[in-house]
Amino acid sequence: MAKPAAQPSRPANSTAKPNKHPKTISSMLDQDLIPGLPDHISHICLASLPPALLYKVSHSWRNLIYSPHFPPFLSLYALLSPPDLDDSLQLFSFDPISSVWARLPPPPVQFLLRHPSYLSWNLPIQSVTVAGRIVIVAGTAPRFLPALTRPLIFDPTVSRWSFGPEMTTPRRWCAAGTSRGSVYVASGIGSHYSSLVAKSVEKWDFVNSSSTCDKKFEEMRTLKDGRFSREAIEAIGYRGKLCMVNVKGDAVKEGAVYDTESDAWEEMGEGMVRGWRGPAASMAEEHIYAVDEKRGVLMRYSGGIGGGWKEIVECERLKGAEHMAAGGGRVCVVGRGGGITVVDVVAAPVRIWVVEVPRGFNVVGLHILPRINIQ
Repeated sequence: MAKPAAQPSRPANSTAKPNKHPKTISSMLDQDLIPGLPDHISHICLASLPPALLYKVSHSWRNLIYSPHFPPFLSLYALLSPPDLDDSLQLFSFDPISSVWARLPPPPVQFLLRHPSYLSWNLPIQSVTVAGRIVIVAGTAPRFLPALTRPLIFDPTVSRWSFGPEMTTPRRWCAAGTSRGSVYVASGIGSHYSSLVAKSVEKWDFVNSSSTCDKKFEEMRTLKDGRFSREAIEAIGYRGKLCMVNVKGDAVKEGAVYDTESDAWEEMGEGMVRGWRGPAASMAEEHIYAVDEKRGVLMRYSGGIGGGWKEIVECERLKGAEHMAAGGGRVCVVGRGGGITVVDVVAAPVRIWVVEVPRGFNVVGLHILPRINIQ
């Protein structure tokens, strides 16, 4: 995800709908993108340049980066809830080039986000990313029932929600993750606690489906017990495996690793469990990033299941981390300081900046995907 332009045209907490651009970019201003070259050659030449640079050069180049002719850059997507008891879950996209939030179509399902009996606790919405889509797999409905019998999919290329296939068991407070194009849900509870559900695992082969309902969920090798049904858990894809711990935060944990190739479970190594002290996210399934929410330290895990953690940066804003996403060399974290802290883990030294969320909203889910498509 590109770093916001130095002089954004609007404040970061503003919202807007993406502008529609004509199909022929140069016709808008009656000028060539590059003088003396036809547009299709100019597209090839400019596509290799950073979009943040093109944005600041000219209006015609600025229009180009939002056209179908330019490779889509990574943007930040956030599932947001209002601060009161309103349960209207919203989806916004942050354009890192113009520093503008755009409101997108909300999910077509009503979720229970808060309850008067749990004023200090937000009921979780569990969402993952797979093949450039956002997939919501679990949440809570009124009367504390599972909100979804089928996953909800948002496709940025058409800015539209759709439903996936029926899940074998609708659930909430489960473990959810993706690996190599498949969506996995495990453990949790259904309409009531069941040891069978708490040990069950389902897989949806998303990337090999010809349509969102083409492939069905299939049952996989079960867990040995129901210890992962206590909280909403991230199952982190890492080199063909799913890694997860049974509780959030800085508490003592137990971990498990699922091998997606052999359909087998194994205990997580002590070295991996020891450094898992807050929310975690995968960068292209090659590295796991996690935040020590007590110390405010971002760490990276690498070297296989028997590898180790390396501290990347310490930042006060990372303390109390609740949500995070990773992609394109950036790690985005929602912590105690408010806003979204973005860490460029590729830069040397590491760079950090903050993206403020739309006024009056709280983050309940965070994802990094290609920008919303504009036709």
